[in-house]
Amino acid sequence: MVERIFPARLDQLEPVQEFIREQLELYDCSPRVKFQLDVAVEEIFVNIAHYAYPEEQGEATVRCCVGGDPLQVTIQFLDNGQPFNPLKKQDADTSLSAEERDIGGLGILMVKKSMDAVDYAYEDGKNILTIQKSIHKG
Repeated sequence: MVERIFPARLDQLEPVQEFIREQLELYDCSPRVKFQLDVAVEEIFVNIAHYAYPEEQGEATVRCCVGGDPLQVTIQFLDNGQPFNPLKKQDADTSLSAEERDIGGLGILMVKKSMDAVDYAYEDGKNILTIQKSIHKG
């Protein structure tokens, strides 16, 4: 597993996404999977940048591993911010109009629906959000 540490700031989203893309370069990852991963990475990293460190500047560690049979990518996001499990938040009610719906929850719902697995843990003072996605040829 390779990892990089990024300042938890919105201007670091593109470097985070580029880091993930670099890890996938050696694999025949479909455009659809690349897009789903881009969206998931954006949603998770933006949430860290916005909410993990309300009073100070912090960092986010991003880990990426590609392997297994069938081939899959595992991406972990770690931060030392406030404990927060986004998977416990009630899913956004997509049957309601945008005006009727509560704010928030739609992004993590997209992540949960587009990834094969999404897990959260709080260990050693760190939020750890892990996503997994099979890489399909083509």
